[in-house]
Amino acid sequence: MVKATGNQSEKLVRLLEEQLAHSNQQNKELSKQIEALTEQVRHLTKLLFGSKTEKSKYQVPDGQGSLFDDDPSFNETEHTVEQSQQTISYTVVRKARSKKRNDSLREGIEIEAVHYHPKNTRCSCCQGSMTEIGTTTVREEAAFIPARMKKIQHIEHAYECKNCKGDAAQKAQIKRGKAPQPVIQRSIASPSVLAKVIYDKFVQYLPLYRQVKEWERHGMKTNDKNLSNWVIRASRDWLQPVYEILKERLLSKSVLHADETYGQIIHRSDGKSGQTNAYNWVYRSVPSQGPEIILFQSSLSRARSVLEQFIRGYSGTMICDGYSAYGKLAGITFANCWSHVRRYWLKAESKNGQTGVRYCDELYRLERQFKHLSPGKRRRQRQKHSKPIVEKFLEWVESSPFFGKNALAKAADYTLNRIAGLKAFLNDGRIEIDNNPAENAIRPNVIGRKNWLFSVSEAGAEANAICLSLAETAKANGIDFYQYLVKVLTDLPNLDFRQQPDLLNRYLPWSKHIQEACGK
Repeated sequence: MVKATGNQSEKLVRLLEEQLAHSNQQNKELSKQIEALTEQVRHLTKLLFGSKTEKSKYQVPDGQGSLFDDDPSFNETEHTVEQSQQTISYTVVRKARSKKRNDSLREGIEIEAVHYHPKNTRCSCCQGSMTEIGTTTVREEAAFIPARMKKIQHIEHAYECKNCKGDAAQKAQIKRGKAPQPVIQRSIASPSVLAKVIYDKFVQYLPLYRQVKEWERHGMKTNDKNLSNWVIRASRDWLQPVYEILKERLLSKSVLHADETYGQIIHRSDGKSGQTNAYNWVYRSVPSQGPEIILFQSSLSRARSVLEQFIRGYSGTMICDGYSAYGKLAGITFANCWSHVRRYWLKAESKNGQTGVRYCDELYRLERQFKHLSPGKRRRQRQKHSKPIVEKFLEWVESSPFFGKNALAKAADYTLNRIAGLKAFLNDGRIEIDNNPAENAIRPNVIGRKNWLFSVSEAGAEANAICLSLAETAKANGIDFYQYLVKVLTDLPNLDFRQQPDLLNRYLPWSKHIQEACGK
């Protein structure tokens, strides 16, 4: 009986030890989960209530010397609280003394002078006639003359020769004046009206249903369905040929930016619900390779096949984020975005997270110095100054024990999984350090999405992509988009550009013909 009791005690002890070990393991896992959830709550709280800026407030890491000793802008001493307060109060005083207007009229605006003379120009003392001795301009103000609608009737006149008409041996001679072709057949929409509709939607972000009331105020009764059809027809018939030329030029470049964002199409051809995300992709050339081109592509999905279809036949380097569709495409080298890397380390609010951000900030400070260099000189400077920082950063990430599912581990994984793409900018001065130009280009689409909410049809979404492409490319090349639309929609219906495609080259936003007619 004693032995049996001893065996039972040993079994009980082992059982309790196993339960304790299991509980300890559960505690460790729960502690990690609590840490991850606490970090997530802190991050979400910061997103909700904190500052949205990505500007860094950190100094250079300990033991890492600054690379900018020769640049005085990077050697300013840090202000104390008292110094900062003094500086702020001093700045306010200076601003109060030299107050600058924040509103003005551009050069070339028509000037109308309104003169005010005394009602009686006789002297109150001697009743003699008084002589003008000077003038004072007491103020200038802006006057707005509302737009007005006008009906234009195109009337063709016919002429015949009376002499030939009376001669039986001669064929009657008749000549008729020829009106220019309309931009849309059997429609009252003129180039100027269409240009205004497209400009208001894609530059002013004014949805078509809101434009209806404004057009009625000016005297034209219509509805948003009509306006939508006008935009689709004008885009398909006259703007898409220019878009295709721009696409051909874009794909001839050796370096491109790419990005994508979601949208919504109500009536989809794939049978999916209108609530399913559609996507707009954006592609942008780099400034070092000639006039900038920004093109949008509408699609039903974010699949790699959409990217492959658009860039078919392209070979070169594509700057992009870490999305898996960008990768392993024949003939294409992918350069990854350091801005995305920095954001991951910024989310890891810890000492190690701050260290990762500071490495990225060092690279960006150098890029600001190299901004105006030629691609060849920029590459040499990057090899000399940026490369050591990248190698030291990656070595630090690889040697640091970042494990788990917290923000720090995610930042490390994101960085280490894209080493080749992150190093690409070091070997080619044409490659930008990040994909921010593409993100900036896609912003108008995001702002527009908040206003017009969705596209009813795929044809409407495609028209949106074409109009946004021409709007952003025109803006990048210093063109007044409204005047550009008027020019294109007036000229192209009367040109045989389908038989002579070279005629479209005159209507590219950087052409001399367009710069002279539509330049700001």
